[in-house]
Amino acid sequence: MQLTANIRILWETNPDSILLRAWNRFKRDIGMTLNQHNAHPECRIRIGLSSSLPPEAYCIVAHEQTLSITGKDALGIIYALLQVSEQYLGIPPFWYWNDTVFQKQDAVKIADGEYHSPQYPIRFRGWFINDEVLLDAWGEDIPKDGIVENFAFEMAMEACLRLGGNMIIPGTDHNSHKYFNLAADMGLWITHHHAEPLGAQMFSRAYPNLTPSYRQYPELFEGLWRTAIEKQKDYNIIWNIGFRGQGDHPFWADDPEYDTPEKRGALISRLIQRQYDILREYIENPICCTNLYGEIMELYHQAFLTLPENVIYIWADNGYGKMVSRRQDTHNPRVPAIPPTPTGLHGIYYHASFYDLQAASHITMLPNSTDFVEYELRNAMDKGVHSLLLVNCSNVRPHTYMLDYIARIWGKDAPSYAELYFPHCAKQAERLYQNYARSALQYGPHEDDHAGEQFYHYTIRALCHGWLLGRFDAPESDLEWLTGSIGLDQQVQYLEKLIASALEHMRNHYLDCKRFIESFTQHPDTSLYTTEASLLRDSALLQATIHYKSMDAELLVCSAYHLFRQNQMEAAFLNLGDSIALLNEITDSMSLANHGKWHGFYDNDCLTDVKFTAYTLGHIMGYIRNIAEGPHFYQWLQKYMGEDPNSGVTLITNMQNHPDDHTLYLAMKKRFTDK
Repeated sequence: MQLTANIRILWETNPDSILLRAWNRFKRDIGMTLNQHNAHPECRIRIGLSSSLPPEAYCIVAHEQTLSITGKDALGIIYALLQVSEQYLGIPPFWYWNDTVFQKQDAVKIADGEYHSPQYPIRFRGWFINDEVLLDAWGEDIPKDGIVENFAFEMAMEACLRLGGNMIIPGTDHNSHKYFNLAADMGLWITHHHAEPLGAQMFSRAYPNLTPSYRQYPELFEGLWRTAIEKQKDYNIIWNIGFRGQGDHPFWADDPEYDTPEKRGALISRLIQRQYDILREYIENPICCTNLYGEIMELYHQAFLTLPENVIYIWADNGYGKMVSRRQDTHNPRVPAIPPTPTGLHGIYYHASFYDLQAASHITMLPNSTDFVEYELRNAMDKGVHSLLLVNCSNVRPHTYMLDYIARIWGKDAPSYAELYFPHCAKQAERLYQNYARSALQYGPHEDDHAGEQFYHYTIRALCHGWLLGRFDAPESDLEWLTGSIGLDQQVQYLEKLIASALEHMRNHYLDCKRFIESFTQHPDTSLYTTEASLLRDSALLQATIHYKSMDAELLVCSAYHLFRQNQMEAAFLNLGDSIALLNEITDSMSLANHGKWHGFYDNDCLTDVKFTAYTLGHIMGYIRNIAEGPHFYQWLQKYMGEDPNSGVTLITNMQNHPDDHTLYLAMKKRFTDK
């Protein structure tokens, strides 16, 4: 048959809002890829349901000018339409996020025959839209028919569906509730943040004047749980049962009575069972999961937890892709996060992006290799993980390469990422993406101890904190996770040596990305420069820039610290100005990636917050200037901005307003450059 833009839809089932949304998405795909003006012959698409198929499965039959799509349920039909879009219209999963350009055709051919849905080795698979500060500030909410529409979040969910995902946490905290109906209308199963049992409102929000203690207020906690169940019971929910604190921390931080692992495990076990029992009052066979995350996993391994049967145990990586418990402050036991036996129901919460105020990757990719990720996930699957794979996708755009790769592990069958998005330079693009992890700084002895971009910014800010306090022989506590308990002078030396060991590798990767993208200007097809080269600039080059210039900036900060300690104040001031200049180059590079529809995308970089690192260094510059030039502040002005700095004559301190630190830095820089 020939699929054209001249389509007649034949519904054999009453379409609800989920199916109508799926159909409208397919019509949009048709409009992006097929010509309207030459849309003939007519083709018919028949859509219906069949109880004989497995859950979420489909069957497509092409015969003459009719495409018959039969699904077990709404998700089955959604997947069938997306499969036609991908296989025949050429729309890849990240078309929106990677600015794919389509060349319209009059028609595409679909051979007569029968096509069946694939089988996935993981039952529930999808994304947690977490730490989504870029999406949240960039996207725009539009209330519509009781659903809060946000195109950024909708397109994230669409990409998840196109990758074969069927499950979502539609945002963090408020966003998970705001976009709940949107996620449901996309046809996705919905689950909850591990800090929000049953998706209920946080106790401290509902009762801000009460101590968040189940021991004191059991009826209030259970009332919140029941309200959440009643609100969601008619949707496809994977119910998270568990008990943590009011936020992403243990409950015993708010209730010190639970001061032993035995007490903590006993309460968590009792409350999980209670949540499960309440849930069964409303739903006969609920699908439940519980997160063995952080301190909860330690309690499980210590045999202090008892959990109901038929609950999916969700194991979690440490934020860096390794299936061990996460590091919290200086506590890093690395307890294996893997099922002890393959029996039972098991799942994984896996981070393509992470945020831990230490060394995580948020605006850049996970700094560990795809081979490493594949081994960790397949090893877990071999050990019995088949029920669930939930991936922290963060803000999507910086992480598309790794998200695509993980989807192939959960069962998505498609050409490689490089072949899909860089058809004219697939091998070279793949090499650049792979070299990113090979160039990452290794900060510890373990194979996963590779630094994300937050490493540089949080260590710089920690260094500045200790510097301003002036406790040079004492450790800066926020660096102890990395350096151990040594004085600040030694901590700075440790940082300097560590970063210097990796700088050349990242510099070479940065230059490699830059040279390859510049080579596109010589390509006879200049349109490639605005498509494939643009995507490489916004992904591989941008992330190499963030790492390399952050490294270089931190080395300058370390050098400035040593100069300060040697009382070489002007040189220290100058080095800090140079460091800020490098950080400003990073923000400029992020601004370059804010082109077209991406206008403002990186503006709310508030978790890594490159611009705030520069701001923090500005305080150190002012501190040095106060020590070296205060209280009258005219010596450096005369030396670097006066007409005759070598005369030694001072009849009046200054003939102009005192310059700010940046202006003085620029004058100082010019004087040294001129020499």
